[in-house]
Amino acid sequence: MAILRIHYFQHVPFEGLASIEDWARQHGHALSSTAWFEHDPVLPALDEIDWLIVMGGPMGTYEEQRLPWLRREKLFIREAIDAGKTVLGICLGAQLIASALGSAVYPGPEKEIGWWPIKKTEAGRGHPLFADMPDEFTVFHWHGDTFDLPEGAQCLAGSAACAHQAFAVGDRVLGLQFHFEVTPVAVRQMIKGDPDDLLRDAPYIQSEAKILANIHHADDNNRVLAGLLHRLATS
Repeated sequence: MAILRIHYFQHVPFEGLASIEDWARQHGHALSSTAWFEHDPVLPALDEIDWLIVMGGPMGTYEEQRLPWLRREKLFIREAIDAGKTVLGICLGAQLIASALGSAVYPGPEKEIGWWPIKKTEAGRGHPLFADMPDEFTVFHWHGDTFDLPEGAQCLAGSAACAHQAFAVGDRVLGLQFHFEVTPVAVRQMIKGDPDDLLRDAPYIQSEAKILANIHHADDNNRVLAGLLHRLATS
């Protein structure tokens, strides 16, 4: 595996790379970042990176009036895709990829927070990036928005609350609505960072106690993600 120059976008202090950072450092890849929540965030030149990873956050892709930097971010994502970079989006990141490719992003029918199963679609079962993943898998969710599939995208997985849980455009652009990357520390940081969401009474929102009781799923999620990242790196 070649050494990669991985740049990531972070939107809030409590949603970082988590186990993706462990995987990158284990394989000797170079990491750099843009923190959009800081004053005057800096973007790299496209020829300075191989991968772009777009992380999560509680904002919506459509909140450009409140957060003007979203326009700049989506433009960079589109330029990275057009330049043939590998682009991975997680939760908000998947929504930003969809938006950058011209698809609508909007509130879904249900908020989905906690450990809930996803199922691979027929396209997911046949896609090389998802080839070694179980057909059904319990993953960590924290989202309320969903999106239309971008033109040319394949939906790879869905859940009872959200039909579009994963999509791919070719073999270099991947959006995951869920959080494969979370570690126990990362889950606790997300709970601390956005605790009010857990106070809602809704069918797909788990309590803090239930989330923490099932935190053992994080290890399995991280193992599956490591395999997925390896396939992305060698595709």
